[in-house]
Amino acid sequence: MQGLLNIFKALSDETRLKILKIFEKGEICVCDLVSVLNVSQPRVSFHLNVLKEAGLVRGRKQGKWVHYSINDSDIFRRFLVHSVMEKIPEKTMKESFSRLEKIISVKNKSRCG
Repeated sequence: MQGLLNIFKALSDETRLKILKIFEKGEICVCDLVSVLNVSQPRVSFHLNVLKEAGLVRGRKQGKWVHYSINDSDIFRRFLVHSVMEKIPEKTMKESFSRLEKIISVKNKSRCG
C-alpha cells in the first residue's frame, strides 16, 4: 500500500511531472535538468529522489554524473507514467523543451569538435 501512495505522491507535483515529461525525450543528467527547469540543483535532486523512491525513474552513474530516465521495468508504473505524460500539454513544456534542445545541440557540437 505504501508503494502505491509513494507513486501518487510523486505524481502530485508540477515539477516532478515536468521532469517525467522531459524524460520522454530521453536520458538526462541532473546538471542539464537544472538548466532546463531553471531551478536549483538541490531542488532537482530532491524531486528526482522522490521519483526514484516511487520507482518511476532510475539513475545510471557515468563518471561523476548520474543520468536519469524513466524506469520501464514495471509495467504498471510504465503505463501510469506514460498515461500521465500524454495528458501534459506540449505548450506547457515549450520553454523547457527549447532549453533542452539548446543543451543537446551544444553537447552534440562539443562531441563532434
